[in-house]
Amino acid sequence: MRSTGDYQLLCLENPLLDIQAEDDETLLSKYGLKPNDAILAEENHMPLYAEILSRKHALIAGGAAQNTARGAQYILPPSTVLYIGCVGQDDYAAQLRSACAAAGLRVEYRVDDTQPTGRCGVLINGSNRSLCTHLAAANEYKLEHLQSPEIWPLVEKAQFYYVGGFHLTVCVPAVMALAREAAAKPDKTFIMNLSAPFIPQFFKQQLDETSPYWDFVIGNETEAVAWAEAQGGEIKGKGIAEIATYMAELKKANEARKRVVVITQGTDPTVVAVQGEDKAREYPVRTIAKEEIYDTNGAGDAFAGGFVAGIVEGKALEESVDMGHWLARLSIKELGPQYPSPRQTYSKA
Repeated sequence: MRSTGDYQLLCLENPLLDIQAEDDETLLSKYGLKPNDAILAEENHMPLYAEILSRKHALIAGGAAQNTARGAQYILPPSTVLYIGCVGQDDYAAQLRSACAAAGLRVEYRVDDTQPTGRCGVLINGSNRSLCTHLAAANEYKLEHLQSPEIWPLVEKAQFYYVGGFHLTVCVPAVMALAREAAAKPDKTFIMNLSAPFIPQFFKQQLDETSPYWDFVIGNETEAVAWAEAQGGEIKGKGIAEIATYMAELKKANEARKRVVVITQGTDPTVVAVQGEDKAREYPVRTIAKEEIYDTNGAGDAFAGGFVAGIVEGKALEESVDMGHWLARLSIKELGPQYPSPRQTYSKA
């Protein structure tokens, strides 16, 4: 099915402004951050943002699913992708709106009058990136906004729902409203991203509540292992292909559609497991010279954007995965989770 450009893809998560700078491990050590990780900020992390701003830094529209939404819209026809989340009434929100408008992405933010727009401190150390997120207004998203007379008709019109796992820390009822809407309609698809290891580790109950509704679930190898460890039992300690196959066979609300599990592994092949198939598939990534890599922050978000664009366009799994690899390859040549201008056109590997 070719996208018709009528907001077929609706994405939900936490809009953030990325405050990004390079670090020689000084700030990593000072704030107890791991070189390649994503966490929610605690009180002791609050001075971090001012320290990053005092350095040479970049302000970039972020939030994992918002990055994915911009990536999908980069490929798809105009007016195909809609993004929902919560921001404050401030300059950071204005910057997010401007960046999304430039990308052709429609946003329907809930605006909170009490909290500032969320921010993510991004520390780059070589090929590693450490993310420390202060959700602020992003944490104030409400189900009432999703179900409002202005927004719910857009939900009903959309055929694909993409939700980042980070939103499970914010508003589970909104996630479940989209999940149930997709399961109840034969022409709708629900796509979930695991987002970070701490989601299956510390928000297991919330993630498990969504799992029967996964038509597609996307994650990386670290997230997949964290999910398996949290589940325990026979799947704990297994390899990526076995974990993906196990996830594909979980109980499913809409049995008419087979679940697909997609696990990226950096430069190693992407693993794809399809419900009912005994063996997972592997798809090699597109090669890139080391000297062409500028910034890997947002590479996973870019992959998801390309992959989901393929699914929206009705492409085969192999081509959708390649579209993800293509967009991720473009993204890591840019600063932060961004895509090159002028716009490039996808071609098969």
